[in-house]
Amino acid sequence: MRRQQCSTTLHTFALQCFFIFNSICAYQIDSNGYIVYCPCMGRFGNQVDHFLGVLSFARLLNRTLILPPWVEYEYRNPRSIQVPFDRYFLVHPLEAYHRVITMKEFMENLAETVWPKHERKVICHSPHDGPIKNSCNAKHGNPFESFWDTHDIDFVESVFYHPLSVLITAKRDVQKWIERFDAVNFKVLAFTGAPAAFPVQEKHVGLQKFLKWSYYIERQANEFILNELMNESFIGVHLRNDRDWNNVCQKIYPSSHLFASAQCLGYHFEHGSLTKEICLPSERTIVRQLKEAVKRTGVRYVFVASDKDHMIEAFNQALLPLKAKAYRRYPDEPHVSLCILAKANHFIGNCVSTFSAFVKRERDVYHKISQFWGMDVGPEAKQDL
Repeated sequence: MRRQQCSTTLHTFALQCFFIFNSICAYQIDSNGYIVYCPCMGRFGNQVDHFLGVLSFARLLNRTLILPPWVEYEYRNPRSIQVPFDRYFLVHPLEAYHRVITMKEFMENLAETVWPKHERKVICHSPHDGPIKNSCNAKHGNPFESFWDTHDIDFVESVFYHPLSVLITAKRDVQKWIERFDAVNFKVLAFTGAPAAFPVQEKHVGLQKFLKWSYYIERQANEFILNELMNESFIGVHLRNDRDWNNVCQKIYPSSHLFASAQCLGYHFEHGSLTKEICLPSERTIVRQLKEAVKRTGVRYVFVASDKDHMIEAFNQALLPLKAKAYRRYPDEPHVSLCILAKANHFIGNCVSTFSAFVKRERDVYHKISQFWGMDVGPEAKQDL
């Protein structure tokens, strides 16, 4: 009886070894190590700004980037929800720039070997506030706790990277990182937050070309354009007018950037200064600019994306003499709306919004025209303002 049990145990162990071996072979271990981080600042637009910087950072350190899930928030839900990276974007286009692997694939196929639980250290610049002294407190609060819990990750130690900086400007900076965090003792660099600047640095804007929408998002966007916009030319507009945005636009300093304002003002203010009308344009400005765009392009369809008020009624009343009409999606799923806006023949967005900035960067890849509320208005509009 004991021999049978021993034989069964050995057989089970052999099978486990076989599956682990095959898994490791299927996913070749990167001897240069890995980088993972929590995209825990802001919503989607902010997270993408950070992602572009992290993608560059991983390449500079020559470590495989573990693609984190996107962090989202549901109304009245005390914990964030994590959406797999590849639900919204294809993985393989990113590989043209650098080595990547999804969090799910890494945790299921490599973590047990590369990053066993007793070796899971977390990295931050300096100690963070929280219940543990002299610690990164990586899982203190939301979304930090729920993010790492999604993949059953706990940390045994905190490591501080001060005085190093994640804003690498020279080769010697890279060397300092490699010397301080060698791939033998630190197979995985797990950051409490994104090792990148916000908003996105000018030198990283072009990395947008490696972000390609998933088939899931593309299909929905194309179906809407085909069925609602009759597959004709259309103008896409993005409105930012929820209550929180009104508060954001009270903090305007003409000589300072706010969120994504560099996308229309220029990183060195070569195209102007920030005003409240650019940040929170009046209905009059919005309607006027849209009418000008419709007259100029001759389109009959307008697609509207918004975080609150889509202004459909106001738009349709203003566009009636031009025989054009405004449309929106129900519900307004933001990622599908982004995809639709990027496909528009002409786009008008909010200069300060990182949501609009995503659209602008994608449109720049394909050399499409983009415009912003409160800017690029005609002589007649400027006279009335």
